[in-house]
Amino acid sequence: MSWEFEHAAPVIGSITEGNAWTGEKMLYSNIAMNRIMSLDVKTGLVEVFREDTQGTNGLNFDSEGRLFGCSGDGRAIVRFDPNGQMVVVADRVDGRRINSPNDLAITPSGSIYFSDRVGDVSPDNGISYSAIISAEPQDDGTYKTVRRTFDSSMPNGLLFSADYKTLYVAQSDYRASEDRHLRAYPVNDDGSLGEYELLHDFGPHRGIDGMTLSSEGNIVACTGWELSGPGGMITVFDPKGRIIETHPTPAQRPTNCTFVGEDLYVSSIEGHCLVARNTGMTGHLLWPN
Repeated sequence: MSWEFEHAAPVIGSITEGNAWTGEKMLYSNIAMNRIMSLDVKTGLVEVFREDTQGTNGLNFDSEGRLFGCSGDGRAIVRFDPNGQMVVVADRVDGRRINSPNDLAITPSGSIYFSDRVGDVSPDNGISYSAIISAEPQDDGTYKTVRRTFDSSMPNGLLFSADYKTLYVAQSDYRASEDRHLRAYPVNDDGSLGEYELLHDFGPHRGIDGMTLSSEGNIVACTGWELSGPGGMITVFDPKGRIIETHPTPAQRPTNCTFVGEDLYVSSIEGHCLVARNTGMTGHLLWPN
C-alpha cells in the first residue's frame, strides 16, 4: 500500500534539502534563502534555525551531536556550533578548493564523507573533477581531506550501511551521456573505497538525490521527476538493490528524507516539507540513537 503524504510545513517555493532530526526538531535547508529551518513535529511550528548559511545543502550529525553541512556557495564543509558560529572544517583537497559540496555521511569515528561536484566549468583554483572526498579528523582538531572516488561524474546522496562497511552512493548526472546509478562501495579499513557494485541503473530517468537508512538496513531514496518515468517517488531498495517498495509523492522532485519514529519527512525541489506517517519502518541514525 502506498504511503499518504501530507504537508508538515508550508511549501517554501524554492528547494528544500538536508533533512536532519535533532531528537526534538526536524531541520531542513532552505538553500536559496541561505537558511536552515526548524520544524517542531508535535506542534507544527516552523522557525528559522540558522541564517547566512552560504547555500548550505546537506546536513548531518556526528556521533557527538554536532551538526555539519555542505556549504555550496562557501565551497566548504562547515560545522554549526551552538554559539551561532559556522566553522569551516574542510574546503580544499590536494591544495585546491573543492567546488560544490552536496551531501555528507559521517562515521562513528568522525570521518566526514561528502560528494563534491564540479559542474560544467571548474571555478578558478578549484579541483577539476567530481568525487567523493573524506575529511578525516586529526588530533589537533583539524581535518585532512582525501579523494575517495575516481569513477563518478556527479555523485549526489551518500549513505553508510549500519556496519559502516559499505558506502551507498547516488551517481546522478543529468547529462544523457553519463550514468544514473545506485552504487555500493566497500569501505576498506584505511577508509579508502573499493570497486563499486552496481545496485540499480536508472537508465534515462532521474536517479537518486538524497537517501536514508531504515533500521532493517534498506535504502529509502528520493527518486524520479516530472520529465520521465513514474514521477517523484520514494523508492525503497534492499541492500542488494532490489526495489521492494515504491511510494509516489506530491513533489515533482523529492530531494531528501529522514525518519522520526515511523514517520518519514521529505523535502523537495519545490520547497516541500512532507511527511508520510506510520510507514511501518523506522530509521537508523548515527545520532540521536
